[in-house]
Amino acid sequence: MPERIAVVAAGGTGGHMFPAQALAEELIRRGWRILLATDDRGAMYADKFPADIRISLSAATAKSGDPLGMARAGFTVLRGTLQARQIFKRMDPAVVVGFGGYPSLPSLLAALSQRRPTVIHEQNAVLGRVNRFLAPKVRAVACAFPTLEMATAKVKAGAHVVGNPVRPEIRALYDQPYVAPEPGGPLRLLITGGSQGARLLSETTPEAILKLPEDIRARLDVQQQTRKESMDRARRTYANAMVKAEVAPFFRDMAGRLGAAHLVIGRAGASTVCELAVAGKPSLLVPLKIAADDHQTFNARLLSDADAAAVASEDELTVDSLAAALKAMLKDPAMLTRMAAGARSVARPDAAGKLADLVERTALG
Repeated sequence: MPERIAVVAAGGTGGHMFPAQALAEELIRRGWRILLATDDRGAMYADKFPADIRISLSAATAKSGDPLGMARAGFTVLRGTLQARQIFKRMDPAVVVGFGGYPSLPSLLAALSQRRPTVIHEQNAVLGRVNRFLAPKVRAVACAFPTLEMATAKVKAGAHVVGNPVRPEIRALYDQPYVAPEPGGPLRLLITGGSQGARLLSETTPEAILKLPEDIRARLDVQQQTRKESMDRARRTYANAMVKAEVAPFFRDMAGRLGAAHLVIGRAGASTVCELAVAGKPSLLVPLKIAADDHQTFNARLLSDADAAAVASEDELTVDSLAAALKAMLKDPAMLTRMAAGARSVARPDAAGKLADLVERTALG
């Protein structure tokens, strides 16, 4: 069989890079070679990316209403596109797959100009700006959510709902049943905040837990990701509440912690929502208010519509409202079990395989 090369174009954030990595790992298992096309920022997330070849292309973005900035960004993207064209001519990839975000744009433009097979994957429930531009032009559009806001009717009708590829250690949680907290036993609470706008959860959640009844606080085992500048305050609050808590800016064994959790509090990024579904975990979600096109609110609906998550907007969230919601859920193991089942009912644990199938069909087509 002749050598098959797939270009995976991604960058910007872990939300783009992690699904791209899951696809790359699946394609490698099927005998493909991977060329990762990213930018300098994406390279920070790519230390473990399984690519035979890595290229860094010129890419940039600009705010609408800034003509000078948009012109500069346009020239930068053009430079990156020309770089990609030269590399693709030499390497002759069979397919180019983009994961949205401006770092993917030069590779897709180069592939389109050379009439190569192209696929894009949208991780959020709202089609992002770059993917919105590319969707009518590429051969196949894949998406994580059954809804695809901001897409045209034609793009929606032709989109392939494959889910969001998750890391293997998260995929393994799908096969583990949810075990509700036992009467009088520990209540394991996992709190994540995301990389943006984390102050709200970092500071509100410990204060809300402080307001919980003593019988609940005595059973709590809290693991909270928080900003470095909020760590001392959170630790003092938990100590005053006599709550067992581990507070850190980053947890390496997220799969193990997620697997052990009875309830998760976090944002509603695409990866978070899809991982909660695959892991079958009840959650309380606070969509990031400043997210582009309010996409986190639309992401959260996958779980809230399945009765798997309680959702509160930033404007609605207070210490008292969060305390009340936590009290209701933590006192009701049957509710947590129902929510866990709801989460699992909308999971797509085989997303990486389905996306790889689509990529291979497109490459052959």
